[in-house]
Amino acid sequence: MDTIIKIAWRDLWRNKRRTFITMGSIMMAVFLAMFMRSMQIGSYDNMILAGVTEVGYLQVYDSGYWNNKSINKSLVYTNALKKKINNVKNISRIIPRLELFALGSFGNQTKGIFLIGTDPEIEDQQTHLSRKIVKGRYLKKNDSGILLAEKLAKFLKADVNDTIVILGQGYQGITAAGKYKVVGILKFLAKDRNNKMIYMGLSNAQNMISPYVPDVLSSLSIMLDKPNRMKKTRAELQKALGNDYEVITWRTILSEMVQTIQGDNAGGIIMLLILYIVVGFGIFGTVLMMTLERKKEFAVMVSVGMRRSKLSLVMLIETFVIGLMGVLSGIALSLPLLVYLHYNPIGVSGEIADMMIQYNMVPAMPASLKSYIFINQGITVLILALIASLYPVIIINRFKILRALRG
Repeated sequence: MDTIIKIAWRDLWRNKRRTFITMGSIMMAVFLAMFMRSMQIGSYDNMILAGVTEVGYLQVYDSGYWNNKSINKSLVYTNALKKKINNVKNISRIIPRLELFALGSFGNQTKGIFLIGTDPEIEDQQTHLSRKIVKGRYLKKNDSGILLAEKLAKFLKADVNDTIVILGQGYQGITAAGKYKVVGILKFLAKDRNNKMIYMGLSNAQNMISPYVPDVLSSLSIMLDKPNRMKKTRAELQKALGNDYEVITWRTILSEMVQTIQGDNAGGIIMLLILYIVVGFGIFGTVLMMTLERKKEFAVMVSVGMRRSKLSLVMLIETFVIGLMGVLSGIALSLPLLVYLHYNPIGVSGEIADMMIQYNMVPAMPASLKSYIFINQGITVLILALIASLYPVIIINRFKILRALRG
């Protein structure tokens, strides 16, 4: 076996030009496949991160709230409920929120708004809401003021220090109404959010929506230490809370985004398959050239006593080594570029940018550095190289020695 490996290694470098041509074709194949897939996966990760940052990996609702998002289906965040959630492993953060569709009014202007009551400190740790302030200040603990989205403020013709009237349906049929001073203006990338969002302190929102039942919440957003264990954590949390509550994953909450990713991913896989077909024929072309050039050499080696099976093994080893060197070279070529694009994403515009902004994302495409991208593409291209090596194996086992020598 050692002798066969030595022969294969020497054959590779006996004709360096041929070896480098073959290795170069494989290297470019790996580079293109990795670049394409890394940019695609990086964009998906960016979308998922933006979505999960807003809604959490899991959300806890009162039973029936998800199918009928009524304020009367709100849950009461008791100490017993909090203890049950904290006893479940893998939970890193709990973000309590109270949400309400209502009317916002200032002067002669009135518009439908979406109100979120939240803990300012926890919310800022999770969504970095304070970074979106373009005028005024962020909410303080037990603050009586509100934050207004920029486009909503322009529509209402309201500014910092103005007083907004909010009117809506409260918990268990009461009227939720109040006057609140604007302490800050927020700017969101997503037009829908920028046109209707109002944030206020959680206790302030609870006093307006449910003055007689304390600690009412629409939902609890749950962040995880290990997101890859989300299904297991959801099952454990649902078991701990029982049938009085429902635990929903971000995939259900952001189903529209998940469908968008799945559709785009299917198109990406088709493009990748087309690339693999082109790459496969490219590799086969170089192997074909290498085989035809060496047909006489094969005939001499067989005529002096080398078994065709061993000669076939030599060719397989040669192709494997060339493929491996090509794959490693492709990884070495693509890695610096992908690292750069990971930390310096490519800016995008047009429909893609509009779609990303819709999900409150910065319109940019970072590259992903997940290890399985490099492993999967490398193995796939290496398999294509080994499949192409079947051609010289077939030739070795079928050619006629005299005809090959004369040729």
